[in-house]
Amino acid sequence: MNEHSRSLRPLPLGLSLGSFLVVGYLACLALAIIVPDRGLHQAWLQFYPGFAWTPLGMLIGLVEAFVYGLVAGLVFAPIANWFGVIRGG
Repeated sequence: MNEHSRSLRPLPLGLSLGSFLVVGYLACLALAIIVPDRGLHQAWLQFYPGFAWTPLGMLIGLVEAFVYGLVAGLVFAPIANWFGVIRGG
């Protein structure tokens, strides 16, 4: 197994993390609709600028969740690969 085959690819990792955060966002949104008035929306107002309980606001939150995961993967993979190369595997 060579060094390249062990490295993380940034784009697939970013797309995976973005999709994961979208699923989590939708699950939290569904829970907030099923069990209202539990204060779940407070974190969304902090971490998802533009989020509101409107169709447009929920769509903005969905896009932001995906972008956060995408950026995390695009940043994390090269860093992890760099440390993997430095330490030898």
